[in-house]
Amino acid sequence: MQAIIYDVDNILVITFGFSFIPIIMAKESILKALILALAIIITGALLGNAFKKRNANLDTISSIGLGTKEFTSDEIFFSGSYTSKAMDAKEAYAIINSDKEKVKNFFMSKGFKESEFSFSGVNFEKSYRSITTESGENRTQTQQVFDGYIAKQTISLSSKKNPDLMKRIEEVTDKTSELINSGVEFNPDPIQYKYSDLPSLKRDLIEKATKDAKERAEKIVETANGHLGKLKTAYMGVFQITGEGTVEEDTYGGNNDIYHKQKFARVTVRLQYELE
Repeated sequence: MQAIIYDVDNILVITFGFSFIPIIMAKESILKALILALAIIITGALLGNAFKKRNANLDTISSIGLGTKEFTSDEIFFSGSYTSKAMDAKEAYAIINSDKEKVKNFFMSKGFKESEFSFSGVNFEKSYRSITTESGENRTQTQQVFDGYIAKQTISLSSKKNPDLMKRIEEVTDKTSELINSGVEFNPDPIQYKYSDLPSLKRDLIEKATKDAKERAEKIVETANGHLGKLKTAYMGVFQITGEGTVEEDTYGGNNDIYHKQKFARVTVRLQYELE
């Protein structure tokens, strides 16, 4: 059936086919009707697309796999500092140089070579002390008074893939307090441990997590007498590296422990498959 529209004196006359049944409507009325019809068509298309996507999601299965590994750090870093103080900067520098020799002799007496440790440059800062004086009417006044120069220097020891040197560094950290006998107040920092081949470790974890996720999906589908289709999406979580035996919550950016020699790494992978 074909619709024929005539415009007669601002009136629309619509005739269908050969029936010659006229439908007379004002232009304003037909415009509103056309807008309404267009809105219905667009709404229907959107709902149809949403329904299609919903059904597509219903025909999928998602599973999460876990990859884990315990490993031992093969890198170590240890440092400690000592300070000197004097009213004159030159005197503070002379004292810190004397202490440097004492620190160097201490580590060499423990079996270290000069090439196995290094010293930083000397940093200076001014020291101030507060003096509070009383004035009339129960008032007090506090002022900062120069109290000399503080010189600071750091010694560092590190090892990479050298078990013997790592062991010696670990052992000497418990003995640095002996430096007080030489008049040096040594302040050790916590030992830091790292792993030299993290990229390889991460690839191994991703492979394990992906395999675990696929096996889980296959097991679920097999139990339900279904068939696993092609992979639609894959998402990888962040790496979590924690000290072995420690309890640390997962963080959005991932954990990367540096204070434990024995570590535990894990990562998750989420796979989504179509169902046949």
